[in-house]
Amino acid sequence: MKEAVEQAKTGAQNESPFSTGYTRYVMCLLMLMLVVNFLDRQIINILAEPIKHDLGLADWQLGVMTGLAFALFYTLFGLPMASLADRRNRSKIIGFSVLAWSVFTALCSAAQNFVQLLLLRIGVGVGEAGGTPPAHSLIADIVPKERRAFWLAFYSAGNPLGSLLGMVFGGVIASAYGWRAAFLIAGLPGLVIGLLVLLTVREPRKSLQRQLAKAAATGASFVETLRYLRGRPTFWIIAFSAAFKSLIGYGHAPFTASFFLRSHAAEVDQLAQQVGAVLGMDLKPIGFLGLALGLGLGIGGVAGTIAGGYLADRLARNDIRGYMTAPAFSVLAAIPVYMAALLVDSAVISLLLLCLNSFLTAFWYGPVFSTAQAIALPLMRAKTAAILLLIVNLFGLGLGPLGTGILSDMLNLSGFGEADGLRIALMSIATLGILPFVGFLVARRTIAADVND
Repeated sequence: MKEAVEQAKTGAQNESPFSTGYTRYVMCLLMLMLVVNFLDRQIINILAEPIKHDLGLADWQLGVMTGLAFALFYTLFGLPMASLADRRNRSKIIGFSVLAWSVFTALCSAAQNFVQLLLLRIGVGVGEAGGTPPAHSLIADIVPKERRAFWLAFYSAGNPLGSLLGMVFGGVIASAYGWRAAFLIAGLPGLVIGLLVLLTVREPRKSLQRQLAKAAATGASFVETLRYLRGRPTFWIIAFSAAFKSLIGYGHAPFTASFFLRSHAAEVDQLAQQVGAVLGMDLKPIGFLGLALGLGLGIGGVAGTIAGGYLADRLARNDIRGYMTAPAFSVLAAIPVYMAALLVDSAVISLLLLCLNSFLTAFWYGPVFSTAQAIALPLMRAKTAAILLLIVNLFGLGLGPLGTGILSDMLNLSGFGEADGLRIALMSIATLGILPFVGFLVARRTIAADVND
């Protein structure tokens, strides 16, 4: 173990620096990769109600399809993909993964029942397993460590941006041509992005082939990585704090459009007609919500992600505990904002409050991901990212939508009705935000002793 750790420490620290132009190009391409990743992952959220009515599904089935099944295969396949990424060409792994999940997304358009659509969404999850862990490792090797939170936040901005495009694109296409056409067209951009990654992104380890070949014999395995991380409590604290934050976000996402359709149906219909008249098109409520939620939540999320990474780097210049300050207090502030969004009578004000909530809840990406990479040794970086994402997504993405759907169904059957039952379910999930707030504050006390670089 000691020999492996020493080799891991030196495994990727002597790469030749990349030009500024190339680094920015790679970062933009990887961010676009994540945009496509989340577009294909989240487009199903705006399509949930049309799919539910067309295929005759219950809310719990939407929860399984959008959350648990996807998360289970996404996270489990992420482990072997990350192990491969710590030893092989990361750009090829990323490129072929993009091509795979894009094909499965397009095939979702042909699903005729719940089981078929579930299996195709599992295929999307398996493909996406080869995206972010290798990307985090690659980014940590090509950007300066003092700017790592910003660049990982820049990369992570693909999450809300992809969700934005998924909501807008999915809503507009579904409004005009149906949900099947939305899936088909959504799979096309990834084919281009995947080819660009394969053809233009260099593996930075190529200058270290002999070092890597030597390290590969006893390089850090998953067991050794877990042993190393076992003595770094900061990693586990931020992982489970982010998992609860993820549970809240993913628990809300598939049902946000449904909330407006159930609680503000008349106003949404009127707004759709007004906006459609301005745009010169017959805009249905689902199309309006795709535009409104996509733009509002997407812009808020992108701004919050970038702001969180920038602020974390600034706060950590003199005190590394600053990496935990921004996510802690932004998570706390988001709770009353979200509650107010679900309780106001106006759909417009609710949308504006959700935009602010999206800004606040996105602060954690850069600080958490950069801290995990700072804790990890170089030849453990992709595996560390995969372990982090396994905890965050299996717990958050896996249980969030399913838990919200089950709670909504239970409240509906208890007499609250579909509208109020969903509202109470969403508010109940939001109260869990106090847990990551406490977790990030606790991590402030341990982070200085646990970072590796």
